[in-house]
Amino acid sequence: QVQLAESGGGVVQAGGSLRLSCVASGSWFRINTMGWYRQAPGKQRELVAAMSSGGSSNYADSVKGRFTISRDNAKNTVYLQMNSLRPEDTAVYYCHAEASRVYSRAPDDYWGQGTQVTVPS
Repeated sequence: QVQLAESGGGVVQAGGSLRLSCVASGSWFRINTMGWYRQAPGKQRELVAAMSSGGSSNYADSVKGRFTISRDNAKNTVYLQMNSLRPEDTAVYYCHAEASRVYSRAPDDYWGQGTQVTVPS
C-alpha cells in the first residue's frame, strides 16, 4: 500500500505562515490526486486543497488567496504553503492521496497520520 508522512505543523500567531509537507512511499502504485484535508475538534473533515498529477488544483473557499498547494511528482511529495493564518485555520491537517495500483485503474484513498496546526486567537 501507500504510506503518507506529513510534517511542518506547529503553533503560529495569526497572520503568520507555515509550510506543510507530505511524502508518499510504497511500491507498485501510481498517484493521481494529492491534497490536504483538515479536521477541527468536533467538526467534520473538510477538503483544504488538492492537485492532480497534471497540475490542476482546487481550494476551499475559506483558504483561496492565502494557501498554495504544490507538487513534486518525481519525489511523490505535496506541499501546502499557508499564509495569513487565522484562528479558524486551527485543525489537524491530513495529507491525502488518490492512488492506483500499477495493474489497476481503480483508485484507492490513502491518508497520513495528521499534523497539528494551531493559530491562537
